[in-house]
Amino acid sequence: MFKVSKTNIKNLLIIEGKQYSDNRGYLRELLLEKEIGCKFKFAIVSKSKKNILRGLHFQNNKPQGKYISVLKGKILDVAVDLRRKSKTFGKTFSIILSEKNCKGVFIPAGFAHGFQTLDKENIVCYSCTEYRSIGNEHALKYNDPQLKIKWIKNKLIMTKKDRNAKTLNELIKNKIIKT
Repeated sequence: MFKVSKTNIKNLLIIEGKQYSDNRGYLRELLLEKEIGCKFKFAIVSKSKKNILRGLHFQNNKPQGKYISVLKGKILDVAVDLRRKSKTFGKTFSIILSEKNCKGVFIPAGFAHGFQTLDKENIVCYSCTEYRSIGNEHALKYNDPQLKIKWIKNKLIMTKKDRNAKTLNELIKNKIIKT
């Protein structure tokens, strides 16, 4: 049984799954497509050590909806609404997802997404509504002052691409995010 909760951003949902534990370990339900109302084309898993920042990533021409769940560890998960016609354009949403709290988040197409890892070992599962489109992948600056994201302060480890990403205003000016 899943509990689906709406957020203050349209179509962005929190999904609480159920975990069944016994002396062998546990069984955990991750996702029911009918709860979200969309189909997922593929899934990916990432493994990261503590203090890794991945993101904020998005595809502009083939935007992906994503369901994010943590199989092991704990993350601060962040989404930024990049849907230009949305009332919440440029607004952020963040949530702690962990193996223990059994929460996942559905981020609809048209958002930038990223996360910071908080445990020694973190395994994150993404189910995506659209395939990767290498030429359409972009990054939004994780510490753009306009976004006011409250990352958990530590020395963050990230790729050069993520460290050098553009701000929201730069992406709009360069027509990466179209009006």
